[in-house]
Amino acid sequence: MNYGFVKVAATIPQVKVGDCKFNAERIEGLIAIAEDKGVEIIAFPELSVTGYTCGDLLGQQLLLEEAERRLMQILSNTRQLDIIAIVGMPVVADSTVINAAVVIQRGKILGLAAKTYLPNYKEFYEQRWFTSAAQLSEESVRLCGQTISIGSNLIFETSNVKFAIEICEDLWSAIPPSSSLALQGAEILFNLSADNESIGKHRYLCSLISQQSARCIAGYVFSSCGFGESTTDIVFAGNGMIYENGSLLAQSERFSMEEQLIISEIDVERIRAERRVNTTFAANQANLEGRKAVLIPTELVNSKELILTREFDPHPFVPKGSELDDRCREIFSIQVAGLAQRLVHIGAKQVVVGISGGLDSTLALLVCIKAFDKLKLPRKGIIGITMPGFGTTDRTYHNAIELMRSSEVSIREISIKEACIQHFKDIGHDIRVHDTTYENAQARERTQILMDVANQTNGIVIGTGDLSELALGWATYNGDHMSMYSVNASIPKTLVKYLVQWVAENEMEATAQTTLLDIADTPISPELIPADANGEISQKTEDLVGPYELHDFFLYYFMRFGFRPSKILYLATMAFKDSYDEPTVRKWLSIFLRRFFSQQFKRSCMPDGPKVGSISLSPRGDWRMPSDASASIWLKDVEFEKL
Repeated sequence: MNYGFVKVAATIPQVKVGDCKFNAERIEGLIAIAEDKGVEIIAFPELSVTGYTCGDLLGQQLLLEEAERRLMQILSNTRQLDIIAIVGMPVVADSTVINAAVVIQRGKILGLAAKTYLPNYKEFYEQRWFTSAAQLSEESVRLCGQTISIGSNLIFETSNVKFAIEICEDLWSAIPPSSSLALQGAEILFNLSADNESIGKHRYLCSLISQQSARCIAGYVFSSCGFGESTTDIVFAGNGMIYENGSLLAQSERFSMEEQLIISEIDVERIRAERRVNTTFAANQANLEGRKAVLIPTELVNSKELILTREFDPHPFVPKGSELDDRCREIFSIQVAGLAQRLVHIGAKQVVVGISGGLDSTLALLVCIKAFDKLKLPRKGIIGITMPGFGTTDRTYHNAIELMRSSEVSIREISIKEACIQHFKDIGHDIRVHDTTYENAQARERTQILMDVANQTNGIVIGTGDLSELALGWATYNGDHMSMYSVNASIPKTLVKYLVQWVAENEMEATAQTTLLDIADTPISPELIPADANGEISQKTEDLVGPYELHDFFLYYFMRFGFRPSKILYLATMAFKDSYDEPTVRKWLSIFLRRFFSQQFKRSCMPDGPKVGSISLSPRGDWRMPSDASASIWLKDVEFEKL
């Protein structure tokens, strides 16, 4: 299966201006290389057959005839290949010359995409030589002995994708042709360009392509002239870029003297999923004006084995580099602002937080501290309660106490052991049996304490559970599952650690930093089972439900794009190839699906909490799912799909 991926390429070929024979040979060579690499669609720069900077030579009959002759050569020499190629050249239409993108496959011309907006300012003089697509009087032309559709409204359809083309300045216009083409079904947009270089222009160009790709919810393949086109007063750096819904997948080396082939895979399934969810996109479709697109079929070819060149981040919730610092600041600010608004609205000046010495409760406490500081409320109004139980270790206990002490919040210690022992007697449970009853009784006892103390102090209980736990249902119903405001509800487990570290280094006093960094290194555990002989944590969550980094990866692609489990399995196997083998990934994905479906009833009545990212499980926000939905088709897809 290709899982919706379409392999595309942008090229920066060697060019000799005015030498169509040389240019055609370089185009043929790159097409052949791309075919061998499994590329389905390849794009060349604007006027790549003649060279863009021909100037008034574009009015010479000899050059126009030579361009057509060399196109016939390209058609003849690539007629055995399945690949679709898009090459740029001047095309005579009646008494005019069109700046065109010629789409070819298996020795045939499929169609001619014509440039609409012809720049005629500063260094550009295109209206001197070309006629705009808007002024075409005919919808077809004769070229290389074939009658071919021409226009700016062509959409080409393969068995995998619909694509369309615009040329250079079209992208820079106020309403690019690609906007209309995307709304009419084009999923990948190609741009044949001849953008020359000037200071700051490249950064703006990247922003322009990224935003158009995102606005159109489409893939965008940009191929621009490079070394060989530079002449007289202008220089071309060679910009080959491939974007997917705003994200850069691959790009060329600028100012290289070598020809380049930039290859990546655009996930058309992802694009379709985004468009289905985005109701504004559908609303725009209903308001389309202008000429209706012409759909042109391509040759049906046999599917090739998919070999991905793009990489997938194993931790999609965790940004890299400097972006991580910005993301942590923004997330923490959203959490703080949400809690502050709730406190102001209800007039509460006290909050109650259960502090375990683990990551989640630490992050919740830090949010409370910052919210109280912003509201100019004394930190003593934050009542931190540590509730040692049968599985509490010295490390987490001392970290909990030290964190509260150094943060100058109110500290209360209430052991749950005696209360739980009495409860076990009341219900007739053998304390030596460490089963679900044994564990959940402790979680519910802790929640009862928190709720009652909140009543005592006229405060509210702040929830500590995170997004990953909600996805897996890893929370005791009416225990730690419940609170009055849950500040971590949209934070995935893989991000919690980084948030705690960031807050420690940027928002907290030096006295708390050592404790916070040790908490960040503590194994994840509910500590409901007694410690081992060495007093260390014996109950590690990831031993029971699986690695959170895998579950967060599954959650991201399941929720964000609605991918089928077999595709998620394929992507996870690649992303974690150095950490987990395929059977291990498959095992935990099956567990993720079983738990996700079976535990929806907990999410159906989860407390309020601030939405932070693109994924939320709140029944009032992003996720509405029946509690009794069957997981059978999803489980079948992952359990029987072999990679």
